[in-house]
Amino acid sequence: MSGVAPQTSAGYVLHRYPYRETSLILETYTRSHGRVAMVAKGAKRASAASRQPLHPFQPLTLSWFGRADLKTLKTSEQERVLPQLHTGALMSAFYVNELMLKLTHRDDPHERLFEAYEAVVDELAFVSMTSSAGRTSSRTIEVALRRFEVTLLAELGYALRLTEEADTHAAINPKRSYAYLFERGPIDVDRIEARAEVPTLRGSTLLGLEQGEFADVLALSEAKMLMRTAINHLLGDKQLHTRQLIRELR
Repeated sequence: MSGVAPQTSAGYVLHRYPYRETSLILETYTRSHGRVAMVAKGAKRASAASRQPLHPFQPLTLSWFGRADLKTLKTSEQERVLPQLHTGALMSAFYVNELMLKLTHRDDPHERLFEAYEAVVDELAFVSMTSSAGRTSSRTIEVALRRFEVTLLAELGYALRLTEEADTHAAINPKRSYAYLFERGPIDVDRIEARAEVPTLRGSTLLGLEQGEFADVLALSEAKMLMRTAINHLLGDKQLHTRQLIRELR
């Protein structure tokens, strides 16, 4: 270890891939250090894998050391065991992980984002455990994703303006409709020329996003449209492979 004290934190594996003959490269997200890349030496050996839980979507306590960008995993312990994800919950979890990989920076901790990630994984695990594929579970998944996305954008410095109108700072009226311009915020549709690429939604949906609550199917649909546009704006040229995979599966 060359005298370097190990770091320890709660964390999750976002992605893992083979490295050399017996090891794995892990992309993790930790409470205390944010996203950390580390090598799990010998993790592909059956005996080592049984001692080191390294599966995505499971809450872990990770310990690692090293000064380079690629750290070395020392130990991994499972904090609790979540049920295996399946169907829509699994694809949604892959989507969340891809957002974390493409939008967060290494060694940039955000405890509130860690807690939001933990909450959405727990919710998806609960759906997998209690629901068959249907309307109820789909709604639960959509609500969990919207809550996570709002926190993700806020923690990255791109918080959406959801409670007051841009320019005038007037409180959002739940009975009015608003166009959302990402360089400014929501603007009453009566005060702006229609633009096809600008998402338009009810004030009640904006307020629902702020509270993480959605009154009806239309609110969820409008919230999804807004969040997708916002995330695409932030991604720029980066593509989300999980979206393409979901389209192909459908």
